[in-house]
Amino acid sequence: WRALPGPIRLGEFFALEIAVCARSGASPPAALRVDAQMPEHRHGMNYRPSVARVGEGRFIASGLLFHMPGRWEFSFELRAAEQSETLRASVPIH
Repeated sequence: WRALPGPIRLGEFFALEIAVCARSGASPPAALRVDAQMPEHRHGMNYRPSVARVGEGRFIASGLLFHMPGRWEFSFELRAAEQSETLRASVPIH
């Protein structure tokens, strides 16, 4: 993943461009759900992002906003065929 248009800034909307590869022998992901939480504060974002598929294994998640500084954690829920998997990535915001 990478943030669009550039670095993630506190209090500013941003989008994510996400590329996902299928595991060997598995179907490519057909759907993706993106969310973010602050584990230490036990809350998430104030906005629900939308996700659009823009190609085989490529997605754009838009409408994300981090409203306070600290450690945020993205969760990417991938769905392919009848399986799902959640991947996480930690992001410090100052």
